[in-house]
Amino acid sequence: MSKGFWGIIIALIVIFAGIFALNGHKTADSPGNSSDGKPTEHIQGKGSSGVTLVEYGDFQCPVCGRYYPIVKQIEAKYNDQIRFQFRNYPLTNIHPNAFSAARAVEAADMQGKFWPMHDALFETQEQWGRLEDASSFFGGLATRIGLDSAKFKKDYASSAANDRINADLTAGKKLGVEGTPTFFINGKKIKTPQSFEEFSKVIDEAIANQQKQN
Repeated sequence: MSKGFWGIIIALIVIFAGIFALNGHKTADSPGNSSDGKPTEHIQGKGSSGVTLVEYGDFQCPVCGRYYPIVKQIEAKYNDQIRFQFRNYPLTNIHPNAFSAARAVEAADMQGKFWPMHDALFETQEQWGRLEDASSFFGGLATRIGLDSAKFKKDYASSAANDRINADLTAGKKLGVEGTPTFFINGKKIKTPQSFEEFSKVIDEAIANQQKQN
């Protein structure tokens, strides 16, 4: 047989071996294709106006990090009037620690401390974002916010945490989320405000519109 024939055979073997390797080495940091679980419902705020602001965010995303203090200001200003919800949308193709950070926050939620971990992740983003493996760092944050370390470690590695994140990703994709942060007000995607003042204006308009409908 010709060298060309054997070259084709070898190339096919390499291709199939690569496909097998990709399918056989999915890690817990990969979104995967799980359809188990429902989208998360991490919400704070009293919401007396009937307005809900939802953020699809990535804890390693630097833009989300820059928006974090703005969002905190919005929460503080409108705590009685709106509900604020966060959903995971880790962009794993560009942020290698994003999915594991989402697992950390979901593991914290299993001990009733989603928001303390949410805040801690954003406030330390520059530290863990550059690490090759941030799991130990997240364990330190868990201890800092008063979590049971053994339970956190177990929940962090659980399929339940992965299912929650995958469900958020699926929900976000259905809504047309392509990047982070992406914000929705009462289910409608909004153009991302560029400042606290702009954000306040958008929220005020949403509250006014909601009052007209009631």
